[in-house]
Amino acid sequence: MALKITDQCINCDACPAECPNEAITAGAIIYEIDPARCTECVGHFDEPQCVAVCPVECIVKDPAHAETPAQLQAKFETLQA
Repeated sequence: MALKITDQCINCDACPAECPNEAITAGAIIYEIDPARCTECVGHFDEPQCVAVCPVECIVKDPAHAETPAQLQAKFETLQA
């Protein structure tokens, strides 16, 4: 399942640099996560790095983009190709 950033984001700039897939970019108001690039850090780390550094805990699983661990792994492999 891809992650998303809620409107509680304070634009602290901590998360974009931590994303190994470059899935996080500045949106019009808050940072946004591209679900096509988000693997929840599967293939890179044991936990999502953006969640680990977020000071306000505004990064959550996006129910609109549900994916199994196997699908996240496949997405990781595609992004690395």
